[in-house]
Amino acid sequence: MTRLPEYHLFIDDSGSRDPDRRPKLDRNDRMDCFALGGVLVKEEDIDDLKQRHADFCASHGITYPLHSNPIRGGRENFGWLKNPEKARAFFPELDTFMLGLPVLGIAAVIDRAGYVARYKGHYADRLWLMCKTAYCILIERAAKYADSQGRVLRVFFEETGKAEDRALIAYHKSLKEVGMPFDGDNSASYRSLSAADFRRIVMGDAKRRTKETAMIQVADLVLYPMAKAGYDPTYRPYVQLMEAGRLVDAHLKPEDRALLGIKYSCFK
Repeated sequence: MTRLPEYHLFIDDSGSRDPDRRPKLDRNDRMDCFALGGVLVKEEDIDDLKQRHADFCASHGITYPLHSNPIRGGRENFGWLKNPEKARAFFPELDTFMLGLPVLGIAAVIDRAGYVARYKGHYADRLWLMCKTAYCILIERAAKYADSQGRVLRVFFEETGKAEDRALIAYHKSLKEVGMPFDGDNSASYRSLSAADFRRIVMGDAKRRTKETAMIQVADLVLYPMAKAGYDPTYRPYVQLMEAGRLVDAHLKPEDRALLGIKYSCFK
């Protein structure tokens, strides 16, 4: 049997996966979500991505992981970005680096308030952590896209904790054993993959990776703009990624994005 080429999906998360968590601060942008996603990379492009990442970091003397939140806020290792002159030099080069990478961003983004409002009354104390919903949707959509390109899929996620990692691995195994966990009648319009489909397309188990992994850092940098776009689709980094063809939605017909692209769930 001919071996099919692979897409590798590198996953990070953003926000708390607890549905009942209350935001610490009222944000002007109303952003309160859990997002799970990152980047699809063709296996033959992995070495190129690693080299681009190494070259970019070396050019700025960065010996620690690129991390979206500290970069945006000029905090922790990136406190030097509080210097306006250094920031003016860094951010355009970061944009050029990101927009030139051989990646496709994909994610599942769930608005917390909308999720609780939609499901709490029906499931009460059995309300799932949002990561189960997000993971299943994300893997299915990534698998559908890989399959449409004549490729199979391998999944790698950033390790966060023993319990959280075990949960993702369990969700992954369950997709290949029983398929999508959602009510069949309610989800029929989404043309869900079967367990056999997942076994055919998704290779092996989900594997842990640390933040030291270049592809995980890129996943982190791409995930935030995708999540932010659920609240502000004019957010400049998101618009730039779309225009550069670095998000899966840029490669889908507009009418197909709701079923196959970045998933925005429980938004009003």
